[in-house]
Amino acid sequence: MTMLANLLDDLFIILQIITGTISTYQITIGLAGFFRKKEQCVHAPEKSFAVIVAAHNEEQVIAPLLENLKLLDYPKELFDIFVICDNCTDRTADIVRAHNLYAMERFNSEKRGKGHALEWMFEKLWQRKRQYNAVVIFDADNLVSRNFLREMNEKLVDGSKVVQAYLDTKNPYDSWVTISYAVTYWFMNRMWQLARYNLKMANSLGGTGICVDTDLLKEMGWNATSLTEDVEFTARCVEREIYPSWAHNAIVYDEKPLTLASSMKQRLRWMQGHFYCARHYFWPLLFKSARTRNLSQFDAALYLFQPMRLLIVAMTTLMLYLQVATPLYDQLGLTKTLPNWFWWAINIALYAQTPLAMMIERVPLRGYLGLLAYPVFLITWIPVTVVAFFTSNNTEWSHTAHTRSMRIEDVS
Repeated sequence: MTMLANLLDDLFIILQIITGTISTYQITIGLAGFFRKKEQCVHAPEKSFAVIVAAHNEEQVIAPLLENLKLLDYPKELFDIFVICDNCTDRTADIVRAHNLYAMERFNSEKRGKGHALEWMFEKLWQRKRQYNAVVIFDADNLVSRNFLREMNEKLVDGSKVVQAYLDTKNPYDSWVTISYAVTYWFMNRMWQLARYNLKMANSLGGTGICVDTDLLKEMGWNATSLTEDVEFTARCVEREIYPSWAHNAIVYDEKPLTLASSMKQRLRWMQGHFYCARHYFWPLLFKSARTRNLSQFDAALYLFQPMRLLIVAMTTLMLYLQVATPLYDQLGLTKTLPNWFWWAINIALYAQTPLAMMIERVPLRGYLGLLAYPVFLITWIPVTVVAFFTSNNTEWSHTAHTRSMRIEDVS
C-alpha cells in the first residue's frame, strides 16, 4: 500500500502542477480582455465575398437569415449568397430559390457533416466563372449584424487572412440552458478572443462567422472534415503561422439548444471533435512552439488541451474526495502540493472574470440571472467530456435541430 500511496502522491503532484499552471496562465492572458481599442471602418468596400450558408433541413429558420443577408450594408455587386442544401429532405432549397439565391444541393450519405459539405462547396466555387476575394461561412440558424461585410473588408484590407466574428446568442432567454450558453460566449468573446487579439495572438475559430481569404484557402485547401471543422482549421492555420484575427464589431447571433439533453448531445459532438483534433495537432504545435519560441503556437496547443485539462480537474477532485471520505484516508497520504488559498484564489479569479466581462459588454440586467445557472452548466461539461474521451473515434455527425425563427430586429 505504501508503494501505491507514493505513486498516487507523485501523480497528484503532477496533475496539480499542470492544472494550476494552465489556470494561472489563462487568468493572466484574460486580463488583456479588459481593454478594447475603438476601431472604425476607414476603408471603402473593395473586397468581394462568397457568402456561404451551411444548411441541413433548415426550413424553419433559413428565411429570416436570407432576408437578413440580402440587406447587409455592403455593395450588392460585391457579394453573392450560396446556401449548401446538404442532404435536405425538406423545403430548404425551395425557400432559397424563392429568395433568388444560389441553392447548392448536395446529396452524399457517406460523407456527412458540415466539414465535408464545405469542402464540396469550395470545389464548386473554384469552378465558377466569377471568383471572390474571400469566403464567409454562416450556419442556417444565424442572424448577422448589418455591418458584417464592412468589418470583414476592413480586416482583409489591413492584411488579415482569416477572421472570426463576435459570437452572440440569438435566444438567450428561452431557458436556463440558453442563458448559460450566452454567459459562456460573453465571457469567451471578451476574456478569450479579445484578450488574444489585443496581445496579437491567434484567435480561435468558432464554427460560424468565419471569413477566409480565397487565395489562402486555395493554397492550403479546406481539409477540415472532423466533427469540429473550426478547431481543425484553426490548428492547420496556426501550424502554417497563419494567425486568425478577431472582429469584435461584426456580430453573429447563433441559436442555442433549449434543453439540457439536446445541449449535451451538441457538446458531446464538440468534445469528440476536439479530442480528435488534439490527437492530431497538439504535440506538433507544442513541439513547434518550443523550437520557434512562438507564443501563439503554444497558446493554440493549450486550447487543444482544454478538454484534457477538464478531465484532470475532475480526476483530482475525485482523488481528494476519496482521500477524505473513504477508509483510504488513513492509508493514502495524498500530497497537497499547492495550498488551499491558491485554489480558492484561482477559482474566484476564474469565475469573477465572467460577470466582469458581462459588465464591460453591457449585458442587460436580466442576463445576470444566468450566473445562477452557470455553475450547474459548467458541471455538466464533466460527464460530456468523460464520454467524449472514450468515444473520440466517433466521426458520425449529428444534426442539432433549429426551430427559433427570429429576425435581426428581434435580437439587435
